[in-house]
Amino acid sequence: MVRTGEIDRRQFMRAAGIGFLAALAPQNLYALERADAVFAAGFRSPDGTYGIATTTAEGRIIDRIALPARAHGLAYCKVTGRGVAFARRPGTFAMIFDPKGGEQPVLIHAPEGRHYYGHGYFSPDGRLLYASENDFDGNRGMIGLYDATNGFARIGEFEAAGIGTHDMTVSDDGRHLIVANGGIETHPDFGRTKLNLDRMQPSLVLLDAASGHVVQRHALPAHLSQLSTRHLDVDEGGRIWFACQYEGPRSDLPPLAGSFALGEDLRFVSLPDETTQRLGNYVGAIAVNRKERLVGLASPKVGAAVILDTRSGRVITEQAIADAAGIAGAPQGLAVSSYDGRLAVTRSEVAWDQHLVHLA
Repeated sequence: MVRTGEIDRRQFMRAAGIGFLAALAPQNLYALERADAVFAAGFRSPDGTYGIATTTAEGRIIDRIALPARAHGLAYCKVTGRGVAFARRPGTFAMIFDPKGGEQPVLIHAPEGRHYYGHGYFSPDGRLLYASENDFDGNRGMIGLYDATNGFARIGEFEAAGIGTHDMTVSDDGRHLIVANGGIETHPDFGRTKLNLDRMQPSLVLLDAASGHVVQRHALPAHLSQLSTRHLDVDEGGRIWFACQYEGPRSDLPPLAGSFALGEDLRFVSLPDETTQRLGNYVGAIAVNRKERLVGLASPKVGAAVILDTRSGRVITEQAIADAAGIAGAPQGLAVSSYDGRLAVTRSEVAWDQHLVHLA
């Protein structure tokens, strides 16, 4: 019987080609040949430099690509096999890279008056790259459109119908852009300072991917106005899962995750109080394993990973993981990385950044 992980590894190695495999250090090739799956994540080296690494599910690094500064989120195109790493807010670069080493990295930049919010996604056909951006003088979130068939030239933008636009994704049919507007005002003149914690405006939005028109918008109720909607993923039925970070009193126990679908209201997950406390009122990353119908939440605040059932929303498992950062669907369950360099059974010399992507 051939496991899904074996297919992932064989597809990656077949696509990479002899040249890439021959260039790997022997120990890295050995790790790849025995990998269940391949992931990518941003990292910081002990010397303070930054990059992107491809890694096995066991946390053994296969290859590295240098970055000019710290990255945040990553996206992967199943059609072209290319990935993209977005600069951490308020950074202005994104690097498109080939995890298999077949193409040289391409560095693109946000236009004047904009910076990236650290996230983006490819259209299902691989022809467009969407990026969450900040029009910082206009105090409005934007979605930048980039032509992946023409050197990633910026060809347009849509308003995100909110502020503090953070994560975004695309529906499987490509018809809708799904946007998490965290509701927090920032400006690069003030670095990463949050300027409006007393008047936040978090929301979740569906945009028409062809026109940018608002199809559906959910503003969080007044009593949850300090619940910043930050990260997204989509499950096997097309249901959208979102994760939040609370900017209110530490003693509060706000809902930290929920879901919705086209034509439906938001549905928050009722987590046990001790689970909310274990997450520290903060979910730094969310990911779905569609095959196993799981959704995972990771938080570095206290250090925890929580796995839910996508059908019922109930907690299946909780695990204490110090500095838990990235989370991604894996051949079995979910993979979790940490700021202190841990991924599965391995602790590497690099510090993993906040997000992790499975290279399918």
